[in-house]
Amino acid sequence: GVDGSLQVAPYYNKPTQEGLYRHFKTIAEAVEIPIILYNVPGRTAVNILPETVARLSKIKNIVGIKEACGNLDQIKKLIDLCGPDFTVLSGEDAQNYDILELGGCGSISVTANIVPSRMAKMWDLFASGKKSEAKKIHDELMPLHGAVFFETNPVPVKTSLALMGKCREEFRLPLCEM
Repeated sequence: GVDGSLQVAPYYNKPTQEGLYRHFKTIAEAVEIPIILYNVPGRTAVNILPETVARLSKIKNIVGIKEACGNLDQIKKLIDLCGPDFTVLSGEDAQNYDILELGGCGSISVTANIVPSRMAKMWDLFASGKKSEAKKIHDELMPLHGAVFFETNPVPVKTSLALMGKCREEFRLPLCEM
């Protein structure tokens, strides 16, 4: 009953690029829903390289990537290799604006859990060509982008949401309160 799937790179065993390709290809062939890859080497210890993503982008239901590698040169190469029909989303809030400037299509944001209207306004301004206004909001949000990673995600964002009365401040071990 899901509309799509976000598939993170396998962690712990550190697969090769060919292993990553085969892994995601096998998943895509097993389902008919759209798949968004998730590249977050800081958590998985493996980086899905642009060339591998370009190969995967040719598979019908692999439609995009949440990119959190932190390397703008790599993201630019990824966008160039995959073309405009492949959705590249920022997975690193501090780089949201820069990734949009490179040709990204939006973000899957941690900060948006706390200030969704500010994040939406930044996108709306960018999309309507008001880039300097969008950049101003992005710059204003930079301290918050940093704060939501003072400790391991999702602890700071859940703590913030609890302080806002949006959820209970509870965590599953090994995560615990700040």
